[in-house]
Amino acid sequence: MARRLAIVGGDAAGMSAASTAKRRDPDLEVVAFERGPYTSYSACGIPYYVGGLFDDSDRLISRSPDEHRANGIVLHARTEVVGIDLAARTLAVRDHQTGDEHGEDFDELVLATGAEAVPPPIPGADASEPVRTVDAAERFRAALRRGGEHHHVVVIGGGYIGIEMAEALVQRDIPTTLVEALPQLMSTLDADMAAHVQDAAEGIGVRVLVGTAVEEVLLDDEGAPRAVRVDGETIDADHVVMATGVKPAVGLAKDAGIELGASGAVAVDDHQRCPAHDGVYAAGDCAESWHRLLRKPVNIQLGTHANKQGRIAGANATGGDLAFPGVIGTAVSRICRYEVARTGLSEREAAAAGIEVVAATVKDRTRAGYFPGVGPIWVKLLCEPGTGRLLGGQVVGVEGAAKRIDVLATCVWTGLTVAEIELLDLGYAPPYSGVYDPVLVAARAAVKALR
Repeated sequence: MARRLAIVGGDAAGMSAASTAKRRDPDLEVVAFERGPYTSYSACGIPYYVGGLFDDSDRLISRSPDEHRANGIVLHARTEVVGIDLAARTLAVRDHQTGDEHGEDFDELVLATGAEAVPPPIPGADASEPVRTVDAAERFRAALRRGGEHHHVVVIGGGYIGIEMAEALVQRDIPTTLVEALPQLMSTLDADMAAHVQDAAEGIGVRVLVGTAVEEVLLDDEGAPRAVRVDGETIDADHVVMATGVKPAVGLAKDAGIELGASGAVAVDDHQRCPAHDGVYAAGDCAESWHRLLRKPVNIQLGTHANKQGRIAGANATGGDLAFPGVIGTAVSRICRYEVARTGLSEREAAAAGIEVVAATVKDRTRAGYFPGVGPIWVKLLCEPGTGRLLGGQVVGVEGAAKRIDVLATCVWTGLTVAEIELLDLGYAPPYSGVYDPVLVAARAAVKALR
């Protein structure tokens, strides 16, 4: 009888694992369970769908359940795994369409349960559905259409998703207030770089309130949000969008006795194996990753890591020997007028870890000064005192700015010093930069700061 690999979770990590395993061993029975209706979708694209950049939600789907089935994977959508018995090698499964529960056997198991929204501990917060899945985005767009003319929406949370959602709503001509409890937007950036993001959001008409605590989401007679009370002010709202962050969805793993790490995510080794449980793997947003600079496990929730970890888990579940080399916190987004990116450590993260850094920030131009479309770019570098080794970088600027982070990420990954970076052989043409690329200009500034 063929061995059976069970996958819990049908998005990036889970279906990468399933597809890799099936390609490596066509005789293996691969069965996957996804509690929602969609598989392999781009959550990162949801704000652009909400904003009307495109109208067909199918464009967010990389591979549908039927496409996975055509590739030989037994895919159960709208089906949730509600229990794991590792000793018996069985799953308790609930069909959300019929309500029936039954058991499923497995030989190997990949946990890819993703992350779940964290509503703030305030009255009324759970009355608003986070717009994190394709079906939730479809419901939100439908609600916006039904409402006709909207006088106001409140977005709570000033991270990537909160700002992207606020921008999407403003693009639909819906007045929007963005509320963030911390004293700055985008806590993954240093405050000086995040200030440019706030300027951009306010520049397109988003009302931004930072350092502002939400006291309550006020509900109407039907239990739907109608206003938000913040620091004594009541802000009317047709809709309230919660973007206050997510945490790894580990309830299923914890109940099964699978070890959780200090980050709160499932502990894994570099092969995505769960310690002390032979044949059990975890990947994606629910799992820990090794941070190459902090030298400790962290939980960073990005589709890039999820796809790689899923592929590694699927390969190793079928006899492979692949290792995930770790993460350095690289992320990129387009927010309002600016492209925003970061890699490695921020000053705040370095300070929290007791790591001394030297910082240098430059303002430059994305293209030659005479070339049409030229605009500002800010580049901030953090390096190690003495050696000058690059430890982090942040970029904010107009079109053409963000992907420079890939150069910086490569430099952090390989341990280059800012003195070496200053003389890198980077491409030049007037449509793309001045003679000295802003990365080189920033590296030169960091060299001077080291002296």
